[in-house]
Amino acid sequence: MVRVLGFLLVLLAMPSFTNAQGVPELPAPIQNLVDEGAQIRFLGKDHGFDAWLTIKNGQEQYFYVKPDGQAFLMGVLFDKNGEMVTLDQVERLREGGDSTLLDTLTGTEFDTSNASEAARQSFEFKSPSERLFHDIENSNWVALGNPRAPVIYSFIDPQCPHCHHFIEEIRAEYLDKGRVQVRMIPVGFREETRAQAAFLMATPDPEARFYAHMDGDEEAIPVNAALNQQGVQRNLAIMQSWKLNVTPMIFYRGRDGEVKVIRGKPQDSAAMIADLAPQS
Repeated sequence: MVRVLGFLLVLLAMPSFTNAQGVPELPAPIQNLVDEGAQIRFLGKDHGFDAWLTIKNGQEQYFYVKPDGQAFLMGVLFDKNGEMVTLDQVERLREGGDSTLLDTLTGTEFDTSNASEAARQSFEFKSPSERLFHDIENSNWVALGNPRAPVIYSFIDPQCPHCHHFIEEIRAEYLDKGRVQVRMIPVGFREETRAQAAFLMATPDPEARFYAHMDGDEEAIPVNAALNQQGVQRNLAIMQSWKLNVTPMIFYRGRDGEVKVIRGKPQDSAAMIADLAPQS
């Protein structure tokens, strides 16, 4: 089902050109989303607009580039009869074999080695722990649980058994009951798991997919080498820059306002959750 966003919000853009395959080049602001790890699909050209779908942190956004390429719109498109063109475009994408709205276009690799350092240089922080937490908050994550509940961040490898044990331990009592939200930061230490991590960030239903994967469904998180792995590489760059080398690696802000870090599976998950600062 199409998620309706801020309708027809005008943003500045670079001119749009068409490549040899008939797919227009991305306006610079949309390219920036790709560089940050968003998956992207070209939805076609209807009513004179080049249409794009992006998925980042499990959220879909729809962009329509004006014919002159000088601006684009973010939202959903309706025709003169009030019919939602965006819905037809998404259905067309599904009928073309892309049933999970996943990217098969972007294969370009980007240099992300300085991503977290550039972010840190843009802000002033009181302590290294606050710099670290800023990087964690601005990673590419997908959410499990109640979006209004206190938040835990954790680097997760889709095949990591300790990650599965951590989530399973808090799943019934805390996640399913809406008492906590876990923002998983997908990474992969092997080619296969990097592709699965990219899938988790691309699919519209990462929570259901990850739970099915944990429950033994081997098809829940497929390996698709065509997916843009830029988001995964950015997450791995954060780990490397802070010398983090295990999963799960857990971060949260405690009730005392301090940043807390747990390396590996928590020894006492209940105590950790009791220490979480309320969601602001």
